[in-house]
Amino acid sequence: MTTLRDLSRHLGLSVTQVSRALNNHSDVSETTRERVQAAARELGYQPNVSARRLVTGRSGMLGLVLPDVPPEPEDSMFVQIVGGLSQHLSRLGRQFVLHIADPKDDIVEVYRRLTSGGAIDGFVLLDPELKDRRVAFLRQAGVPFVIHGRIEEPHDYPFYDIDNRGVAETLTRLLIDAGHRRIAFLNGPRGRTYAVSRRQGYRSALADAGLREEAGLHRFGPMSEGAGLLAGAELWGPQGPRPTGVVCGSTRIAAGLLRALEALGLDVPGDVSVVVHDDALPGLRAEAFATPLTATWSPLKDGWPHLARLLADAVDGAPLERLQLVGEVQLIERRSVAPVPSRSEASRALTDERSGVS
Repeated sequence: MTTLRDLSRHLGLSVTQVSRALNNHSDVSETTRERVQAAARELGYQPNVSARRLVTGRSGMLGLVLPDVPPEPEDSMFVQIVGGLSQHLSRLGRQFVLHIADPKDDIVEVYRRLTSGGAIDGFVLLDPELKDRRVAFLRQAGVPFVIHGRIEEPHDYPFYDIDNRGVAETLTRLLIDAGHRRIAFLNGPRGRTYAVSRRQGYRSALADAGLREEAGLHRFGPMSEGAGLLAGAELWGPQGPRPTGVVCGSTRIAAGLLRALEALGLDVPGDVSVVVHDDALPGLRAEAFATPLTATWSPLKDGWPHLARLLADAVDGAPLERLQLVGEVQLIERRSVAPVPSRSEASRALTDERSGVS
């Protein structure tokens, strides 16, 4: 088995330098860290967890807790999350632990068991909620964590996120600029912080344009095809408010919505303009629908290397300013938005039609 001393001789560095490079200490240059970690992979070096714990008081293990087995439609996303985090933590010399809890267990008690005795050094937290109990417990216990997203202020914790309020403002304003005044927003689950931020962005865009939020046009719900299908049937059915534009919080929602609109004989964008936030989920891309959808685009997979690094750095005691990162979002315009004629244009068109003007 390759030891630290073997790596030291192979690289011509001291054992201390090699150890600090493998543990990502800030006083080791990026070039040296990469060189040491490449050699460790090449020679098959595996850290001795017991020895590490004796020297540093830490296990080198970083965890992800899921409250239940993901539903079948999310299998590919589950593999991407677990594979991405595990791969990038391995490159940082850390071990990854996945724990799927019994859904009947209290989630705080799950974290309490996992942190007792120092078995796991820190956690990645997914799907944060307002007043998140996991965050409250880990803060009190002094256990490092990084959030994929953000909770309410103060933002005094490590996170990787995108500007979800900005996503909603951008998509809503794009429809407003095309003349739409009745705009639905099919959002994520109630209480999830990204969904709360997106509702704020939707409301802000409407208010800036002098529009009021109509009851029933904003909907919290699961990020699922079924939610989009149900919303389509209710919003554009016989008794529905029939908005002219809709913002979908995910491509899963958009897939269901487009099925509903097709069944109702409605055309995109002729009858309804549709825009979406595209996380680049496996097999569900905004450009791949029958009518390619205008989208804000920010692949979820881009976050896994950042989350791995931020958590490793948090465990190593890096300052907070190095532990917060907002990812990029691109706007990609396609063919799913059509302009709504102004009242004067619509009136003129109707007059022309009645008078036989072509």
